[in-house]
Amino acid sequence: MAESRNPRRDGGKPAGRGAGSGGARGGKPAGQGRDRRGSGDPSRRDGKPADTRGGKPTHPRRDGKPYEARRDRRQEEGDRTAAQKIYDGPPIPDDVSAKDLDKHARQALQALPEKLADKVARHLVMAGLLIAEDPETAHLHALAAKARATRTGLVREACGETAYAAGKFAEALSEFRAARRMTGGYLYAPMMADCERALKRPDKAIAYDTPEIRGHLDDAGQIELSIVVAGARRDQKQYDAAVRLLETEPLHTKGRSDWVPRLRYAYADALLDAGRRDEAVEWFHRTVAVDGNKQTDAEERLVELEKRPQS
Repeated sequence: MAESRNPRRDGGKPAGRGAGSGGARGGKPAGQGRDRRGSGDPSRRDGKPADTRGGKPTHPRRDGKPYEARRDRRQEEGDRTAAQKIYDGPPIPDDVSAKDLDKHARQALQALPEKLADKVARHLVMAGLLIAEDPETAHLHALAAKARATRTGLVREACGETAYAAGKFAEALSEFRAARRMTGGYLYAPMMADCERALKRPDKAIAYDTPEIRGHLDDAGQIELSIVVAGARRDQKQYDAAVRLLETEPLHTKGRSDWVPRLRYAYADALLDAGRRDEAVEWFHRTVAVDGNKQTDAEERLVELEKRPQS
């Protein structure tokens, strides 16, 4: 799947790595309130009181045991319609092929029947194409794939990443957890930590910073995790701790990886929070120097700082 969206203002939103609810509608159950006398009491025509366990009238079965009143048929039809809409998903252009999916991703779908795997793959291709510009529709494609292959880790990863891109952080976290149970991988740990941070749980975000999790991440993944955890430290007003953590990463690298501007931006922001304005300005300039794709708003931040009088 394509690289993720611009990071949050502090540079704490990690890049996507590639990818592979409605509830039941409310309403009064059918049969509730039927066979009542004019007084409104629960007596039945047969002279026996209706069972009102849990405050909901029930009716006896032939074996004498009560059962809940039937769901309203319109409610069931509504549920089926909603589920069918998710299953169908958005339209897929005819020129989109399952072969457009990454080779390793296609291998993850090999356990599915051929035609099913083809449909799932095409939805995943669309999710990858749309995630940057239209994450909501990308997520609908991922959900359509999930409706067909809910036990496939790759599909759950796609649901997690598209939900994350769409700002559905609780849903994204749930999908990433499901994918981790299926695959045993920690690839999305930085994004999971960022979901916790977005849900105002910085302590849980920091809890991802363990030797075990870092041992499962490559260099880029570890840097992304440091960016998120530093942001969580700042959420807790631990500004110096955030600065120290980011200083353990290769801030002075001459590489041009996508994480470089995010790392420098996060460091500049942490310095600013720590009261080190001049150093922050320097690192915002260093960010601009490597941010040719405008992943961050470092230029705008510099303009703001120049307008703001020093305290």
